[in-house]
Amino acid sequence: MPELFQIDVKLAVEGDVKPVVRKLPEWLTVRLPKRRPIEEVQDLMRSERLVTVCEEARCPNLWECWSKKTATFMIMGDTCTRSCRFCAVKTGRGEPLDPDEPRRVAEATAALGLRHVVVTSVNRDELSDGGAHHFAATIKALRDEVPKTIIEVLTPDFLGNKEAIQTVVDARPHVYNHNIETVPRLYRKVRPQARYQRSLDLLNYVKEANSNIYSKSGLMVGLGETKDEVVELMKDLLAHRVDIMTIGQYLKPGKGYLDVEEYIHPDVFKEYQSIGEELGFLYVASGPFVRSSYNAVEFSERMALI
Repeated sequence: MPELFQIDVKLAVEGDVKPVVRKLPEWLTVRLPKRRPIEEVQDLMRSERLVTVCEEARCPNLWECWSKKTATFMIMGDTCTRSCRFCAVKTGRGEPLDPDEPRRVAEATAALGLRHVVVTSVNRDELSDGGAHHFAATIKALRDEVPKTIIEVLTPDFLGNKEAIQTVVDARPHVYNHNIETVPRLYRKVRPQARYQRSLDLLNYVKEANSNIYSKSGLMVGLGETKDEVVELMKDLLAHRVDIMTIGQYLKPGKGYLDVEEYIHPDVFKEYQSIGEELGFLYVASGPFVRSSYNAVEFSERMALI
């Protein structure tokens, strides 16, 4: 059997240097589709001066999603004010917000013909509202430009600012996603500037503010958590009224980031999916390459939203 590798997709797409390869278990493979559809999406993003989390976070699904002309837009720049040890997005102070960015996101969504669009962002803790009004402006632009498209947002925690969360909720996205990322025992190591309960409270507040919005959260595994901790986390999310859960394998994005403690077998991911469904989630996506926005349209299809 040939050796299987993780490919640094950002470097491979840009073509600047040779892709970085790392030997992985046999179930962690990336099928590389034809470049032309990928280049068409990349050209559109560059022409509209847009950023995608697909590239910045070095997502292993970039090739698959871009070949289908889908992408997750990352608004408010490519520089995050936090320094989570699992994330490849660069850290620093962001540039001033671009008031024209919401329009460009909406036009790119229309050009790609997306039925379900995902909008995320870096953390902008230096802003008084964390960028909540920019999220709201982007949602409005999308509603105006592509009224039949399902809108999903994946927001930071806004430092627990309920007014900021309410601003996004009032813009009426169909799905509100905020990732819990890891079990509480590992928070200090994995995301030291975040708080487990603060993230739970945000998710609960979304449902309190508008019960018609689907709430969603994602978990990375392979960082040293136990099965019991994962199940307890699921129960915490359900207790805070989360509808949708995603579970995926953590993959080290490069030197200087957290090491992978364990490559979780696909059978365990199937077990987590079964447990989550039995506990009561409306939808659970669980697998090695599952990410927060990966194949997000599947939920919309299952719930007959589109």
